[in-house]
This record gives sequence, C-alpha cells and structure tokens, in this order.
Amino acid sequence: MTYKPDQFAIKTDNNCHPDLQDMEFVFEKIGRGASFDNSRYVILPGFCDVHVHFREPGFSYKETIKSGTAAALHGGYTDVCTMPNLLPVPDCKKNLDVQTEIIKRDALINVYPYGAITKDQKGEKLSDMADMANDVIAFSDDGKGVQSDDIMQKAMEEAKRLSKLIVAHCEVNSLLCGGYIHKGRYAESHGHRGIVSESEWRQVERDISIAKKTGCKYHVCHISCSESVELIRRAKTEGVDVSCETAPHYLTLCEDDLCEDGRFKMNPPLRSKEDKEALIRGICDGTIDMIATDHAPHSKEEKSRGLCDSAFGIVGLETAFPVLYTSLVKTGVITLEKLVCLLAKNPRERFSIPQGSDFSVWDMQCEYKIDPENFLSLGRATPYEGKTVFGKNIMTVVNGKVYEF
Repeated sequence: MTYKPDQFAIKTDNNCHPDLQDMEFVFEKIGRGASFDNSRYVILPGFCDVHVHFREPGFSYKETIKSGTAAALHGGYTDVCTMPNLLPVPDCKKNLDVQTEIIKRDALINVYPYGAITKDQKGEKLSDMADMANDVIAFSDDGKGVQSDDIMQKAMEEAKRLSKLIVAHCEVNSLLCGGYIHKGRYAESHGHRGIVSESEWRQVERDISIAKKTGCKYHVCHISCSESVELIRRAKTEGVDVSCETAPHYLTLCEDDLCEDGRFKMNPPLRSKEDKEALIRGICDGTIDMIATDHAPHSKEEKSRGLCDSAFGIVGLETAFPVLYTSLVKTGVITLEKLVCLLAKNPRERFSIPQGSDFSVWDMQCEYKIDPENFLSLGRATPYEGKTVFGKNIMTVVNGKVYEF
C-alpha cells in the first residue's frame, strides 16, 4: 500500500498496538534509551537526522516539508535538520522566516533549519549569521564547499562567537574536473569522468586547521573516503572540536555496486571497497560520530538521465534503519545499541537536540524487499530498490501523536 501524508492513522489513546497497551511501560523503556531484547517488537528512540533536504521553499515539486516529514516518520525519525539550498536561501532572518512558517504549518515532526554560511551560498560574503543564530540549528552551505580560506575562517570565528556549529560540505571545486562518479575502477572501465577523493579530504584538512586555530565547533558532512576518516581521527586526538557523519550508502555500497542508473548518483559518490571498509572502522572506533541520510529527493525525470546527466542525490529516510540493521547489525559488524547511538543519541548530543519521549516500534522479524512505490517521500530514487531487508516500522510516536503504518 502506498501511504500519503494525509492518510496516517493518528491516535492519542493507549490502544496503539496489541503488544503495547501499557504506554507507561513504553515510556519507561524509552527513558532508559531503548528496549533491546529478543522479542519480535523492539522499541527504539526516535531517530535524529542532521542532514536532510526537504526542498521547500523553492523546489516543492521534489519534496515538501509535509512529504519530507511524513517520510521521516515512516523511517522512525522524529527530529531532522534541513539544509539551506532553498529558494530563497536562508541567509538572513527574512528569508529564513519563509521556511520556518511552512515548518510551523506543515511539519509532522520536529524540524530544525540550517542557516547558510554565505550570502546566497555563493561563498563570497558571510550571511547574516547573528541575525539568524537564535532560529537555526547551525550554519552550512551544504551542496557547495566554501572555497575561500578567508571566508571560512571568518565564518568559524563568527560561529564561535555565536556558540554555533559550522557544518561543512567539503569539496574543492578545482579538483572536480567535470566528474560525477568516483574516479576508480568502475569509472575507468565504463568510460565515465571521475571525482577524486582528494576533492573531499583536501578541504577537510583545511577546515580542521582553521577549526583548531579558531576553536570553533566543526562538523563534517557525509564523509566518503579513508583519508577523511584518518584526518578526523587524528584531529580528535589533538583536541580539535570536530565531529563528522557518514551516510548509509557509503557504509553498505561502493563503486563495485554501481549500475548505469541515476539512482546510484550522489555527491560525494560511492567510493572504493577500501574506502567503505575504512568508514566501517570509523563507526566502530568512534571516529565517525553519527549516520545521517543526506536525504535528497529529485523528480523522476531528473533522476532518469543515467549516471552522467542525472541530478546528484538519493532519498534515504525510509530505508536507513532497515538497510543498516540488515547489513551491519544482523551480520555482527556492530550491535543494535551502537546503531541506535549513531542514529539517535550521538546526533542529539552534538547538535544539542532534546530526546524527549518520542520513539518508534519496529517489527524486527519482518523481511521484505524495498519498493520505492511505498515511500511517503515524493522522491523515489534509491540504490536499494529491490533489496531484501529486515526491520519494518509499524509505529512512530512524536509529540504525543501516534502514526501507524
């Protein structure tokens, strides 16, 4: 069945599920973090994604606040942070207010917007950071790397003064050379233009140096390569206030999984098997603090042009937990407790987002194939289409409302 945002069963009584009549029991479990047992149904804290694109205002044909938050609910997420590549760009309070009014009207979960680092995300002049500081979760130019060392240092100094995080999409434009997938085995054998890993890690290296100098709290978006992992690992040992995220697809896929299909095109691209293994080591040893989806929906037409010409970005909110649980927990790579820390506890701690009493209930024995037609997101492009996974969300409870699926 394909659900729509206005078709949720919303209840406020105690008759949520036959096995969960006693809501006081449920909240007691959530108060301890989660219920990890061998029963069919597992209660987990609501997940928190610090990196989503909900496209509204400006690009609502791709996604809206309502459809994006519906997708989040479906995936067990109760808190998300929305990136600023919108129209208008939230680079001042007036522009930010356009988004926040839509959030107040349509959001089904807790939504925390980012403010842009630079005016119109052009990387040339700082945004009105102070004017937005009380209303944004952090500052980011996600979708673009800040190319100027001077601008990034000024941004970090201002963020430090305002006690806000700088959240960076790290990409050196001069090293892209028209690439659109990883510069590796697949690109070479199939005649595609590749993106070198240095385009990512070189800017991570620069930003860590500036963060060390300024004392700014610094967070790196969607790291994808082994060099980034090592740079962040070293910076943490040196006392730099740095954190980072990776995404489910970088932990479970690599260039060897690529197909000639736009649903495998994202930025940064899927890297080598060796990079994937380095990222897994990074989540195991704590170098990588959290997993974020980089949920980035596009229209069907925009994703139907193959690897070369499709838009960058895939959806991820509705597949993240089952994919990670199936690929990493059921195979013994990490524990369920560790996965919940990466999806719920750690992002909230780093971004100062309260846990509250929100939670989701999962049928851990449910086995099924991922079908994008069942997504609540307007986006359908996922590299996991047809993949068999375990773990189906049957309920998300947020702000006193129960959403059943």
